[in-house]
Amino acid sequence: MQKQKEQSKLEFIALMASLMSLVALSIDALLPALEQIGISLSVQQNSNDNQLLVTMIFLGLGFGQLISGPVSDSLGRKPVIYGGFLLFVIASFICVSATSLEMMVFGRILQGIGLSAPRTISIAMVRDSFSGDYMAKIMSFIVVIFILVPVIAPALGKLMLDAYGWKSIFYSQLIFGVLVMFWLWKRQPETLKEENKIKLSLNLFVDGTKEFVKHKQAIVFTLISGFITGSFMVYLSASQQIFQEQYNLVDEFPYIFAGLAISVGFATFLNGTLVMKLGMQKLVSIFLIVFTLIPVAYIFLFYQKENPSITILLTFFGLQFFAIGFLFGNLRALAMQPVGHIAGIGAAINGFVSTIMAVPIATYIGKFVVTTTLPLFVGFLICGTLSLILFNLVYLKSFTK
Repeated sequence: MQKQKEQSKLEFIALMASLMSLVALSIDALLPALEQIGISLSVQQNSNDNQLLVTMIFLGLGFGQLISGPVSDSLGRKPVIYGGFLLFVIASFICVSATSLEMMVFGRILQGIGLSAPRTISIAMVRDSFSGDYMAKIMSFIVVIFILVPVIAPALGKLMLDAYGWKSIFYSQLIFGVLVMFWLWKRQPETLKEENKIKLSLNLFVDGTKEFVKHKQAIVFTLISGFITGSFMVYLSASQQIFQEQYNLVDEFPYIFAGLAISVGFATFLNGTLVMKLGMQKLVSIFLIVFTLIPVAYIFLFYQKENPSITILLTFFGLQFFAIGFLFGNLRALAMQPVGHIAGIGAAINGFVSTIMAVPIATYIGKFVVTTTLPLFVGFLICGTLSLILFNLVYLKSFTK
């Protein structure tokens, strides 16, 4: 019986990671193909325009969560995931048939709206099933598996790009999505209990928002998530430009991206063990400081200088992302902890606010990442500093009363 329970828990972790991975696959597998897509759409080559194909899917994710999260609190988790995936399928065909950058961007936004369902609701399903530091532990293991997608996605995208063209990348995402949806339908019971369902009404989101803002912990860690996600999104959208254009590492790009993703994954794996010993709050306080100090060192060493060697840059990136690995899951778990009774709406508000904060941060800072990586580290420093101020002045103050 115990073995069956453990096996069931492992399958739940793998399935939730796969649902979240649909988002990562849709972003990371496309990175090696951004230049080719621009050529195909007859877009005048501008790396900042290429970044839109990454940042705009996050815009869709942000707004989509406002619908999928609250509706899942009423109709159940699984039906909303199926509906979101159907929209993703339609959006993918729009992207494949796009004849202009505007049409492609529209398709990417629509993809984000569709993918907001599996991304948001998978977190709500975790909160339905677990709580406290144990929830953070489960989230850590989910993120470890989830991180494997960024490790392999750019390499797979490059292989498919070279063999079959950029459109094949979109088709592969659809095939993976269909398999995950079948797995969800066949193996995963509904996690939202009947007595916890909220009647669907126009006031559902308004009432949920009022309940969410009552909890200072939920607000503070949602805002911090926005700053950390925004700074990481700059890297995500500008990585192709940094490695392929600034460092001329076109063929090596997928492997560099994979190596840095492993840094995040390793930290997240360690977090799964350490969070049970030290707690989420302690780990967040430590690694927010680490996250902020690393760019201080980089800026001190390379201010008004050319890019350092690729080895030095990757060392700094690796350390930065190691800190991020301890922040992502814990920040989300801390924000969700007091709102378990409205997990769908809570996950939606948390995801919406953090994403809507992140998109303008990434878009603005990304404009400066043209000939040097320095603006990226300035962004890390600013976002880390603001996060520390929030954590210390708001969160710690409320808990020492």
